[in-house]
Amino acid sequence: MGKFEKEASVLLDAVGGKDNISAVSHCATRMRFVLVDESKANVAAIETISAVKGTFTNAGQFQVIIGNDVPLFYNDFTAVSGIEGVSKEAAKAAAKSNQNAIQRVMTMLAEIFTPIIPAIIVGGLILGFRNVLEGVQWSALGGKTIVDVSPFWSGVNHFLWLPGEAIFHFLPVGITWSVARKMGTTQILGIVLGICLVSPQLLNAYAVAGTPAKEIAENWVWNFGSFTINRIGYQAQVIPALLAGLSLSYLEIFWRKRIPEVVSMIFVPFLSLIPALILAHTILGPFGWAVGKALSTVVLAGLTGSFKWLFGAVFGALYAPFVITGLHHMTNAIDSQLIADSGGTGLWPMIALSNIAQGSAVFAYYWMNRKSEREAQISLPATISAYLGVTEPALFGVNVKYVYPFVAGMIGSGLAGLLSTMFNVTANAIGIGGIPGILSIQAQYMLPFAGIMLVAIIVPFVLTIFFRKAGILTKSEDATVKAPQVEAIAEAKKEAASENGLVDLFSPMAGTIKPLSQATDPVFASGVMGQGVLMEPSQGQVVAPFDGTVSVLFPTKHAIGLVSDAGVEVLIHIGMDTVSLDGKGFEAHVKQGDRVAAGDALINFDMAVIKAAGLVTETPIIVTNQEQFQPDVVGQLPRQVKRGESLLTASRI
Repeated sequence: MGKFEKEASVLLDAVGGKDNISAVSHCATRMRFVLVDESKANVAAIETISAVKGTFTNAGQFQVIIGNDVPLFYNDFTAVSGIEGVSKEAAKAAAKSNQNAIQRVMTMLAEIFTPIIPAIIVGGLILGFRNVLEGVQWSALGGKTIVDVSPFWSGVNHFLWLPGEAIFHFLPVGITWSVARKMGTTQILGIVLGICLVSPQLLNAYAVAGTPAKEIAENWVWNFGSFTINRIGYQAQVIPALLAGLSLSYLEIFWRKRIPEVVSMIFVPFLSLIPALILAHTILGPFGWAVGKALSTVVLAGLTGSFKWLFGAVFGALYAPFVITGLHHMTNAIDSQLIADSGGTGLWPMIALSNIAQGSAVFAYYWMNRKSEREAQISLPATISAYLGVTEPALFGVNVKYVYPFVAGMIGSGLAGLLSTMFNVTANAIGIGGIPGILSIQAQYMLPFAGIMLVAIIVPFVLTIFFRKAGILTKSEDATVKAPQVEAIAEAKKEAASENGLVDLFSPMAGTIKPLSQATDPVFASGVMGQGVLMEPSQGQVVAPFDGTVSVLFPTKHAIGLVSDAGVEVLIHIGMDTVSLDGKGFEAHVKQGDRVAAGDALINFDMAVIKAAGLVTETPIIVTNQEQFQPDVVGQLPRQVKRGESLLTASRI
């Protein structure tokens, strides 16, 4: 009998039986199910299984978190169920068939926008900084701006225009590249198509409204004798770039299937790029521009119309649920279109306020549980992350889990959204969320926005405490999942120390360590898999953090589990979603069951390969048997570490 045969049998029944499973796979930490009917999954029963650490639904997949033992559990599950597992990519493909049309669109938008978000954030920060330099009139400077009185800062402001323009004016290049990457087609063709949408040889999109139709007809057309095509650019336009990129990818896929491989290098790129370019400038571009214009007009009417207070209240309250479902990715396109059409967006301020409100709700939870070391390790970093614009750790780690902080955050965010629309608060750019979002607000609205930020901070904080004390919306299990208090943990550490139970974990990698709550994967960020740190590696080598045994090495070599001689179980997961690389860029120097000493080489990995695939290299290093060992970080976070430096201490509880 397998180690998890009994639990696997219970799980099979709890997910609705064999007939309810369309596909099943696993990664380094969890089982991934594509269910025919998700409503048949008994989540409460699943989470009572001793081997299960939680459940999570994302992009059409029902994920059951197991931990280091997931390969053993998976083997026992396939044996019990008689279901043959599939690859992660096959499971994702099956998951898409389990999504409705809206979910599939949202998943596609998420996969297209996610790789370009870092550039958007940088661009937003740059424009926000330029906003302070040239848009704010300081009383200390006699009512003048910084650039008016300082040649140096005037030069800095002028210089920063260059990357700001590159990111936002040439956004279509990033979008068409990302579409090609997502569709698995030739990325350089996507880049070329994007350049053809924003070339200086075209009439700049920002100048179209101010250019008479007669001048466009005379000077900005391609003349083919019997007909002409407008020679107009699509700077900062999102929907035309999306449609053009998709047309290019589908054309390439079409021709790949029909042109012999021996001549495909010649004909496939030509027959894909040229028709896509023609479609972009004749049908898709104008159509996408019209759709984007209509969409921004509708949203702008909601932001400025008679019922703008209602629009603001509803959008402000619902943005956090949008984040959970993935619908929030649509706002990137709407925000960009609003900025292109009207010179600013009223949505982004409400998004920043929603970040702050959810951060304040989790901060109130931290305040009520600040004497619980484990709860503090999750909730305080999640607060900081949300205040800086990343809410997933707060949402998945605390707020959604306990409901009442989530609702308190929604109420505060709704009130803040109402006030934001009433004061017509508008942002120049997107990318900076949370409290730093004030940098992107147009200068004349900065003071009202600062006041509204206080509402987003105070209201959710007070409501969260009130709901807790009044027992409103509190889940019954909330009172039973509290971690041991500081005194109990201190006593456990004292006993562990007296029994020589403290275990030192040395850094297995070189780089920057950060709070685990900053992980992009909400399962790791929430701490449900275990506590530890997040490493941003500077070199592609992993070494043993202690003397012990390799308990699990995944075939894709992207994750490794070890057990110290004292019994501490550690998981090192290199990058996020790197299982999709199927081992490319990874080289293992050990195998499962090997004995290792601290400092022994475990895995080498190529960071360039990971980044070229659009993935992140951030690496969670966590103690997975946290019910037996309490991990504590050595030193302050964030900080630089070298391989072999002290990283964590684990004490038996």
